[in-house]
Amino acid sequence: MRRLLPLCLIPLALGAAAAETPQAARKPLVFAVSEGTSGGIDAEAARVKYQPLADVLGRAIGSEVKVAFFREFSALEKGMKENQFDFVLARPSDYPARGLRDYRYKFVATANPDGQCILIVHKDSPIKKVADLKGKAFVMPEKNAYMTRFCRAELRDQGIILDNETVTYVREQGAIPFSIENRISDVGGVASYSGAYAQWLKSGNRVLHQSKPQPYMPLVASQGISSEQVTKIQAALTELGKSESGTQVLKRVGVSGFMATEESRLRKLLEWLGV
Repeated sequence: MRRLLPLCLIPLALGAAAAETPQAARKPLVFAVSEGTSGGIDAEAARVKYQPLADVLGRAIGSEVKVAFFREFSALEKGMKENQFDFVLARPSDYPARGLRDYRYKFVATANPDGQCILIVHKDSPIKKVADLKGKAFVMPEKNAYMTRFCRAELRDQGIILDNETVTYVREQGAIPFSIENRISDVGGVASYSGAYAQWLKSGNRVLHQSKPQPYMPLVASQGISSEQVTKIQAALTELGKSESGTQVLKRVGVSGFMATEESRLRKLLEWLGV
């Protein structure tokens, strides 16, 4: 014979059942990732690369976290503006910085090492210092690209106004070393974390100047992530380098660690860039 619950206990029973199932019914948190238009990976490669890091975030706060890859910056910013993401990690650091300034995101961490604009010249170039660059031919990434803005700000601080110089803008940073090696341009600007720069160093070529370092690959969280959860995630990220499994996660992403102490620097980035 089926036993019936007294009416007075039905709300309690329903409440208990609801308490047991919210985690199962909860949608995965969205971890938006961008490496920019020249990142060179697709959505599936991004999932393989970043899902282990997403799992670190998820374990820290007891939630499932799934990677959503964005190649176009317009889609990334639209998603931040419309609060579609729980976390945003982007290699062009100005977008997470916009998340802090414009869309009420919370700072979580930045990656090690910092990013820099690297100015390269031909190994036989007579150029000896940044002041010698006035009147020279520059080659840079696209005009509105993050690294071009980065290099422009650094050059401004060094007394060179890029907009007053002769500049060729290219879509792929790999075209910049080619332009320098073939003497098409006198000086080029590349990112310290780019494959173009790694290959330049490997070939024994010349670096004229390294900019001041700035926060690299910041991670920010939406207002839906509590301050307590942010603290737990920060602890998990900063501990990654202390275990073999954590070190493998860092290697997969291509960084050496995470820092949870760089919020003020990230908040100042956009002002320095002049955007």
